[in-house]
Amino acid sequence: MSSASPRIIRVTAAVIEKEGKILCAQRPQNDALAGLWEFPGGKIEPGEAPEACLRREIQEELGLEIEVRSLLCKTLHEYPGKIIELHVYRCRLEDLRQLPARLESHQAIQWLRPEELLTLTWAPADLEAVRLLSGA
Repeated sequence: MSSASPRIIRVTAAVIEKEGKILCAQRPQNDALAGLWEFPGGKIEPGEAPEACLRREIQEELGLEIEVRSLLCKTLHEYPGKIIELHVYRCRLEDLRQLPARLESHQAIQWLRPEELLTLTWAPADLEAVRLLSGA
């Protein structure tokens, strides 16, 4: 009997802050964790810095240019068959007039104040960042 360790997937997430609110994204229906909320981001490619990954993923997913400011937290969460190593960064828009242009990777987005974050049902890997941001 094999006891293979789950594979670790390195992922980034952006806490994009604008005018006191944070961008929250809902996972698409055809995806794992469908309908749960997350901070947008994606998988770190081999040899890619987390900050570069985040800028690339947010451009690809939402058509937004961001400035990656500081690491909020780094967490590990075990899902069936894999472990997610999530690097969550505080970010801001390069231009505050930007609006998300593409939503192919999400079924909905919302801008919420930190104290409103707990009104959503979050993907488990994002919960530590939500707690830190909401003060819960």
